[in-house]
Amino acid sequence: MKLSKLSGIVLTMLIGSLLLSGCDAALLNPKGHIGQEERTLILTAICLMLIVVIPVIIMAILFSLKYREGSNAKYSPKWAHSNKLEAVVWGIPILIILILGTITWKTTHSLDPYRPLESDKKPVVIEVISLDWKWLFIYPEQGIATVNEIAFPKDTPVEFRITSNTVMNSFFIPQLGSQIYAMAGMQTKLHLVADTAGEYKGISSSYSGAGFSGMKFTAIATPDEASFNQWVEKVKQSPNTLNDMASFNKLAAPSQFHKVEYFSSANPSLYGNVIAKFANHNMPATLQASAASSAE
Repeated sequence: MKLSKLSGIVLTMLIGSLLLSGCDAALLNPKGHIGQEERTLILTAICLMLIVVIPVIIMAILFSLKYREGSNAKYSPKWAHSNKLEAVVWGIPILIILILGTITWKTTHSLDPYRPLESDKKPVVIEVISLDWKWLFIYPEQGIATVNEIAFPKDTPVEFRITSNTVMNSFFIPQLGSQIYAMAGMQTKLHLVADTAGEYKGISSSYSGAGFSGMKFTAIATPDEASFNQWVEKVKQSPNTLNDMASFNKLAAPSQFHKVEYFSSANPSLYGNVIAKFANHNMPATLQASAASSAE
């Protein structure tokens, strides 16, 4: 009976391993400096916690076997306390918490999403607007805009300026690291870099309604600056433009599984105007005039 149970457990573990072997854990396969640092933090935290978890699991199994009914284990009804045992039970977890807390505090500050990345290359600036249920990306320096697709050269920092035209959302490229919220009337920032050329999945990591499951985009890290410029030129060939709020409002109408769309030109004030139209509701009249410029 015991052998059959053990065989069943082993078989279940083998089947589970085979099923999970095809999974791609994006967080554990980073392609950027920020993602790599975050993976290191995740693995370090797991290893430190396993120092407690593994002995607890082993002791739970050993104790249940040793003190099961019918065993010859020694019965000690007068035993009540052990200073050595208390020191181990409390000392090790406290030490782990102190180490983990220190590492997390230092890493959190060094990976501050608002902190620009050190590089001798000029960052690519991308303004991000969360819509229902798609992502609008504006390149203020290139004068273009796209929906559900972005591109930037590898090894070049990217400065994302993020807001929302609707409910609060969350902007996330798992393999590059760091998710950050998009909120109406506010601007958040995120600095990322890709160390390897390729296409990376971008998602909304905060539920935002019926079209949430299709709110995905592609981030393309081009091999070099020339390839990025070619992509920019391709976008500029589009007949679509986004030069006024009327065209923006038409695009902002709710849609599900929106296809990639290019705009050959975009109003440089559009991003600031989207922030200002929400901020003005709660802003004194004397500050309304500067709302758009403060978003830049």
